[in-house]
Amino acid sequence: MSRSGSASSPYRFNRAIVRTPARSVIDGLRAGDQCSPTYDGVRAEHQAYVAALEAAGVAVTILPALEAFPDSIFVEDPALVFPEGAILLRPGAPSRANEVQEIAPALREVFQTVIALPSGVADGGDVLVTPSNLMIGLSNRTDRAGANALIACLAEFGHEGQIVETPDEVLHFKTACSLLDEETIFCTPKLAETGVFARFKLVVTPDGEEAAANALRINDVVLVGSAFSKTIELLDRLRYKVVPVPTSEIGKIDAGLSCMSLRWRAA
Repeated sequence: MSRSGSASSPYRFNRAIVRTPARSVIDGLRAGDQCSPTYDGVRAEHQAYVAALEAAGVAVTILPALEAFPDSIFVEDPALVFPEGAILLRPGAPSRANEVQEIAPALREVFQTVIALPSGVADGGDVLVTPSNLMIGLSNRTDRAGANALIACLAEFGHEGQIVETPDEVLHFKTACSLLDEETIFCTPKLAETGVFARFKLVVTPDGEEAAANALRINDVVLVGSAFSKTIELLDRLRYKVVPVPTSEIGKIDAGLSCMSLRWRAA
């Protein structure tokens, strides 16, 4: 299959929503004892990210910062969007629960149909969209009740969900994987070993660059953290059009490239 994909490919987008980072982003959630990012550093990386989306052919709506919610820059966790409509999720971190009501008005302005997850907890960072279905990874932020409720919500839009396991000590399912094209997944060795991607071709992250697994395919390009030189070389060798994007500051709060935008293809 062509690296460029068809018009209906799950990485073909022309619209996106992002949110300006708040100054409180330096207090964002993280695992372990990583040092805090700087606000100026996160803001610069966010601006570079928006520029990369726009250069890839995406019209970007930028929502204002929410100082009360340090993690609100990561708009993919409280919602999922599709051409057919949006699903308001129930984030697994208690401090993020009210982000849903903050983003809901912006989604209702764009989508005629907006439905809400009725039970359980689920983060968008645990949901990988593939050509055949949506893979929902169980994690500390997404439980089985939330995953089952999400499958029912997806059915309302004509989409199928599949529950899978996220490796231990991995924040989100997509922390460890991303879609490169209709047939190919980029993932960590640990996730590859689970066999969850049996129907796909796999490209495995180079040693020491497991964090690069959260790449982001946007139309004809693949966004990759600019610090991951071995990954960039690997994907370039495989003839993907790689666009390096700085992520060293947002990486300090366990973030990657997919979580900073909600993306869809509008008619």
